[in-house]
Amino acid sequence: MTTSIRPFLIGALAATAVPAMALEPDPIAGRGVYETLCASCHGDEARGDGPLAALLTVMPADLTQLTAQNDGVFPVIQVIRQIDGRDPMLAHGGVMPIFGQMFDFPDAAIASEAGQPIITAQPIADVTAWLETVQE
Repeated sequence: MTTSIRPFLIGALAATAVPAMALEPDPIAGRGVYETLCASCHGDEARGDGPLAALLTVMPADLTQLTAQNDGVFPVIQVIRQIDGRDPMLAHGGVMPIFGQMFDFPDAAIASEAGQPIITAQPIADVTAWLETVQE
């Protein structure tokens, strides 16, 4: 192999082996995802008072209090783990979301409380970013 072809092949192999760059979280898009998938239980303003809340045996959490309940730090990792099912909520019937593959792709990176990037699905990163904006 000639030396002029080697850099091209290395670059081509690297491009196919490395996943696409993760997108930044978008809280505006997160509000839309929240309104579509979460507000019926958690309420329009994320206070746990959605129209279906009265039908549930376990009341939905007031999501505006997550920072206050975590010593003033928004619990990014905890929120992501509950939404993506790594830390299932029994009130959600086990693994959440119950929406199946809607949260499977594309990937996004969001910073944890300590600043390390967490890779998750773009809609989950977006919802998490929006929830951080509604903390009281």
